[in-house]
Amino acid sequence: MSTSVPFVDLSIVVPAYNEEHRLAPTLARLSAFLSTLPMRSEIVVVDDGSRDATCAVVEAAMAHTPNLRLVRQTPNRGKGAAVRLGMREARGQIRVMSDADGSMPPEQLPRLLAPILSCKADIAIGSRYAPGARTDVKQPWYRVVWSRLANRVIQRSLVPGVRDTQCGFKAFTAEAARALFSVGRIDGWAFDLEILALARRTGFAIAEVGVEWTDDRRSRVNPLKDMWKVVREAMTIRRNLKRGVYRQLPVAT
Repeated sequence: MSTSVPFVDLSIVVPAYNEEHRLAPTLARLSAFLSTLPMRSEIVVVDDGSRDATCAVVEAAMAHTPNLRLVRQTPNRGKGAAVRLGMREARGQIRVMSDADGSMPPEQLPRLLAPILSCKADIAIGSRYAPGARTDVKQPWYRVVWSRLANRVIQRSLVPGVRDTQCGFKAFTAEAARALFSVGRIDGWAFDLEILALARRTGFAIAEVGVEWTDDRRSRVNPLKDMWKVVREAMTIRRNLKRGVYRQLPVAT
């Protein structure tokens, strides 16, 4: 096990489900970049009930990666549940969620963190469509259509004005993370939509940051199946908001 650190500036939460092939290079690159920052940091990998060697990959990396931690969630519950657990387990004053595929290079962290470090926002979300966003790999047409359709539904119903709610690269102050992830309920694809909708309703300031990113052709997104999941979960979030399910959510200070 890695040495416990009582105070951490920055936590990176990486949800992982059956990621034995993609996770190791992501952790190596992330750790190398974090070592160049003037911040005390940690990486928290949340295994979401993987059936492959994901946990073994993390445990092997812990032998040579400072402040890497493994948190296990069983059985498999979904990305939303994994991120919630990771955000609660994290110790950083800033807590970042980042996907296991490494589609968002760690070199983009300073851009993502800038609005929070300058006290202009409580939450910073990486965006593939905001000014400054770039990619050197063209996404398959079906992923572009899926992303745009999902975001169209989402913008009109829950988080108007946000160009990209589904990018897996978001940063939260510790206060925002504790407040929002302690009451979130969505376990699947739309969990970050729920978190952003709750943030809007409680007064946490959100900044959207254009980032450089790469497309992983091994993505597990199923355009038709997962689009309906997002729509269904979005409807659940709207219903929960109308029914006052999130009454215990504190107001941002």
